[in-house]
This record gives sequence, structure tokens and C-alpha cells, in this order.
Amino acid sequence: MYESLTQLIPKLNEDEYGTLIVDRESRGTPDDPIRMPFVRYSPVVNELEKAIYAFKAEHLEFELTKYEETLNSNGLEWSSHSMSEADVSIADGKLIMALLIGALRADRFSEGALLGFLEDGSVVRWLKRLKEIDEGVELLR
Repeated sequence: MYESLTQLIPKLNEDEYGTLIVDRESRGTPDDPIRMPFVRYSPVVNELEKAIYAFKAEHLEFELTKYEETLNSNGLEWSSHSMSEADVSIADGKLIMALLIGALRADRFSEGALLGFLEDGSVVRWLKRLKEIDEGVELLR
């Protein structure tokens, strides 16, 4: 079920994820305004983002528009600390997908949030849990 996401694990393990771009050249005047910092994500991260949103669109039963409710009902907050520290060893796919969507949404509000989840290993850990879930389903068949 999650192969479109988990197949990216090897690529992510070898990737540098992205680069934080900070404008140090502009003067900050009306004629030369400073550009806000942003992350230029790698092609692999862009591929992951597309795969997550495609999964969301294909699996409406997960109600991923309500990711924060899913996090809360599992004792987690929509915060980088709570999400990165989450024990996902027995988490179901809905919770893992809520974590992934939450990380993407966090990046919309706080540039570089996704980069933080990638760099601290959370995203790969979440994807590995999805792979375990898929393999568990295979064992039951």
C-alpha cells in the first residue's frame, strides 16, 4: 500500500535533502529588499512530497486533511519536538501519514521545518515503519 513512499528510503539515505538559502547580498532597502530565507529541496525530497500528496489524494479514508486531530488522538502535538520524538514502533499507517503530512504543512508555515525532520532522521524512520506495515500485511496474506 505504501510502496510509492517506501521505495524512496534508499534515495533519502544517500541524499543531502536541501540547502537553506539566506540572502546576504541585499541591503534591506525598498530598492533592494532582503529575500526571506528558504530551502531549496533536492529532487528526491520533491519526489517524496509529490508521493505524499498523491497518497493523500488517493486515500481519502485516511482523512489526512485532519492530520492534527490524528496526531492529538495519539497523544502527539503538531510540533517538531513532539513529532520527532514520537515512538512509532507500533503506530498504524494513518498516524504515520499524519506525521508526514504534518511535516509538509509545518514547512509551509516555517520554512525549513521539513528539512529538520529529514536531517534528524524522522522522515526515514516514519517511512521504515510504513514498510514494516506493508511487510506485515504481506505476511498475513
